[in-house]
Amino acid sequence: MPETIHTHTFPNGLVLVAEQMPWLRSAAFSLLVPAGCAMEASSRGGLANFTSEMVERGCGSRDSRRFILDLDNLGLEWNDFVSAAHAGFSGAAPAENLPAALAIFADVVRRPHLPAQELPAARSLMLQELRAMEDEPAQKMATELRRRHYHEPWGRPPQGDLPGVQATTLDDVRGFFARHYRPNGAILGVAGRFEFEALRDTVGELLADWPVAEPPQIVEQPARQPYLHIPYQSAQTQIGIAFASVPYSHPDFFRAWGAVGVLSGGMSSRLFTEVREKRGLCYSVHAWHHTLRDRAGVFCHAGTSAERAQETLEVTLGELRRLAEGVRPDELARLKARIKSRLIMQQESSSSRSGAVAGDWYHLGRVRTVEELHELADRLSCEAINAYLAASPPGDFTIATMGPSPLEVPVAV
Repeated sequence: MPETIHTHTFPNGLVLVAEQMPWLRSAAFSLLVPAGCAMEASSRGGLANFTSEMVERGCGSRDSRRFILDLDNLGLEWNDFVSAAHAGFSGAAPAENLPAALAIFADVVRRPHLPAQELPAARSLMLQELRAMEDEPAQKMATELRRRHYHEPWGRPPQGDLPGVQATTLDDVRGFFARHYRPNGAILGVAGRFEFEALRDTVGELLADWPVAEPPQIVEQPARQPYLHIPYQSAQTQIGIAFASVPYSHPDFFRAWGAVGVLSGGMSSRLFTEVREKRGLCYSVHAWHHTLRDRAGVFCHAGTSAERAQETLEVTLGELRRLAEGVRPDELARLKARIKSRLIMQQESSSSRSGAVAGDWYHLGRVRTVEELHELADRLSCEAINAYLAASPPGDFTIATMGPSPLEVPVAV
């Protein structure tokens, strides 16, 4: 069988990692630039997001309007995001349009105009995003929970904060771009229909002479207090609980991830069944595994009425602790069915695979094929998951609540 995953590292440090999917008619890319919100100054919360917004307001030979029109003419479905570690730019289009799409985004990350006249509009959008979060209590609570679970700056929200967004100047944006939009540490993931040699040459023409910049030094600060209550006048209370887990690169990751899948994954999961269905305590409850490069956490959310919030917190904590008793064969069987369904869907999506290969390279320095993921899922067993849970039971919880009154939190959570 011919090799379908290729990698190439250019002399400036840019890594191209690409997976051929010749049965598709599309191609997709995911470009990760090491310009995430962990690189911001604490007084400029949201600067990474602000810069990501500004680089798309004209680049190369295109003004802001021409940029949008050129992408639309290619039929490109595109997106951007900011995480703790990266500013990301992704897109998918008919395979023959991939080189033209890459040329546009090479201008985005190398030759943005960063025009002064666009700064007010970009700031307005960011302020709207912050104000919208004020109207989404669950999102605001989850943001504060993550900020307190991880050591600073790894828990920062990409949206930033009101003082930081209001204080950001054009010089701040241009300085952040100059320091952090660099090829050393950048990853370009591509998936779909393409010829690798032609793709490598195209990327080389566009990005191989991108100048290197010095990586920043990040100084960590301890995480904040383990319980935070955010006063909010409402008939509902939002409850968030987090505990430490293992990152994607850890040998036990799939065991930890599998345990979370039993806890929250579908309407037969433990949290949904025990907290919502049997007891009727809340209208929403779920958990998810979040991973950074060298640390991770399991985050849980429950939305409930203010009157039942204390009971919801206690029952949810009880279910988290009960997870350490182990998972059952029927739960594992349902988990594997969901995993395989997702993997099948991923095989049909160049967008999913381009993001996956870029992410794998960042976390692992290699790419896990879909076949390898199938094998890892098949090898999951109750014995393996339960051994992991026995050695690393959920505990040492970080808790955040948002509602009319604080809750009573156990002293030793």
